Amino acid sequence: MKPAAALVLSALLSLGAAAAGAEDLASFHNKLGGCQTCHGASSVTAADVPDDEIDINGKCMTCHGDYKKLADKSKRFDPHNSHLSDRSPINCTVCHAGHAQPKLICNDCHSFDMKMPFADAAARPAWDDGIDEKAVAAAEAAAPRETVDVLVIGAGSAGLNAAIAAKRAGASVVLLEKHAYAGGNSMLAAGGYNAVGTPQQAKKGIKDSVDLYVKDTMKGGRGKNDPQLVRILAEQSASGVKWLEDMGADLSDVKRSGGATVSRTHRPHGGMSVGPHIVDVLRAEATKEGVGARVNSRAVKLLLDKDFKIAGAIVHGKHSGYYKIAARAVVLATGGYGQNKQMIAFYRPTFKNMTSSNNVTSTGDGITMALNIGASMTDIDWVQAHPTVGLDSRILISETVRGVGAIMVNIKGARFVNELTTRDRASDAILHQPERRAWLVFDSDLYNSAKMVRGYDHLGMLKKADTIEKLAETCGMDPATLAGTVRSYNAYRKAGKDEAFGRPDMPLGIEKAPYYAVAVAPGIHHTMGGVAITPQSELLDIQSRPIPGLYAAGEVTGGVHGFNRLGGNAIADTVVFGRRSGEHAAQYALGLKSAK
Repeated sequence: MKPAAALVLSALLSLGAAAAGAEDLASFHNKLGGCQTCHGASSVTAADVPDDEIDINGKCMTCHGDYKKLADKSKRFDPHNSHLSDRSPINCTVCHAGHAQPKLICNDCHSFDMKMPFADAAARPAWDDGIDEKAVAAAEAAAPRETVDVLVIGAGSAGLNAAIAAKRAGASVVLLEKHAYAGGNSMLAAGGYNAVGTPQQAKKGIKDSVDLYVKDTMKGGRGKNDPQLVRILAEQSASGVKWLEDMGADLSDVKRSGGATVSRTHRPHGGMSVGPHIVDVLRAEATKEGVGARVNSRAVKLLLDKDFKIAGAIVHGKHSGYYKIAARAVVLATGGYGQNKQMIAFYRPTFKNMTSSNNVTSTGDGITMALNIGASMTDIDWVQAHPTVGLDSRILISETVRGVGAIMVNIKGARFVNELTTRDRASDAILHQPERRAWLVFDSDLYNSAKMVRGYDHLGMLKKADTIEKLAETCGMDPATLAGTVRSYNAYRKAGKDEAFGRPDMPLGIEKAPYYAVAVAPGIHHTMGGVAITPQSELLDIQSRPIPGLYAAGEVTGGVHGFNRLGGNAIADTVVFGRRSGEHAAQYALGLKSAK
């Protein structure tokens, strides 16, 4: 593109949709020089466009510069200066759709009022809206487009760990991700990674054991967990931390999460959210290992051969359409169903209208595909509500905020629960309060110690005041009640015993102005149930027999967490069982390969 044309385009984009009218982005570029402006060819069909859209993204940056150049740090919020553009390999086309109405991907989680350039362009159905069964049948009847040892479906933490482990074990691997970028629900994990027997615990003199980890997890799950899976989680949790640290992860800090007897939740130094950090590390390592996620590629059907062994999957690519991948082994790592309203209504009707903190990718695809080949489910109706989702939002207020010192009060300003109890009990307590909501209250020491809390402030979620009484007035609480609550809590902390609710750990008081509060209410956070697996991560059929070659890990599975998941156990689950599933899948595939 000529420099003058690039300048004209940049100027028009900055004017936004008002200047562009109902024209879409592609039509405007077409005026500048035809299809080759973006695609490098004068005539392009959908099949000519790579599903990952990386080449198109390169053209965007050739004219406009990268995200750092485009970022306007003077704004309170600028998409080019966000956590996605900062750390993720996310394409310009994720938001700036060429042939359809643009979409601010940030609003998958947030609610920014921002009109994008060409926002008046015609809306089109999403490429992955529904499944073309005729196309699926045609792809199944055709020869496979490629054959691999291990096919991993889903590129959250579980899938990334599985792909890396399988590749290191010597298998050829393809990693599929239906979304426009990898990360899945793990991207939103804020708290930490529960592990026992780590150098971090030893350095702090923390007395812990595998048996205590198992006891806490089983107690949190009300004894409904699979004991074998829980013991594997505990025994291999420390090696999972080292596995991540060897890739460059920072899990140097240790704190306590709800339901834990001791501090065992590992997280990055400085209070950074654990999920985005781990996902960044895993994405970089997967790319280094040659198994970067194939994005915009949705698996729609698992395939079995005549002997009921796994044979591969049918994939729907955003541009390439439906095709078959033959695989000797498959790892299902597609996450839970917390964003599938129909499944929530069916399996847990009492949560039917509850908000969800989950990623938009958590739609139960893997569960549906597994059911369609006769897989067995376990605990499928057990859904966890997280007690502290930002009121009227989908933003999770991490358990870390309570873990490092915040108290929880009702709309009058009175405490009503041990803040470090399990999530199910904390959620139930909030739902029994007036208006079924609560406030988290803390001071400037906590604000300055946890980076994620400053992020909530950046999003405009925090109330702030120089005195407790003024904070109460700002939040609509009774000033005298909140002041009395804070005085009592600070006294309990100094005495070393919470006389009101038996909170076991009170690391910070509420003593240093300014003071802060954030409104919260329970929201769907984790689906504990899913496909049933063996200790080797093999997926079971309806008669509880392993389906040869099919493995699963992460939130798509059931059994690990029982009736209720403890904070910090989800990331541990994805790392431990993601890694195991990849290793076992590779062993099976390579054994099958050598036998032939």
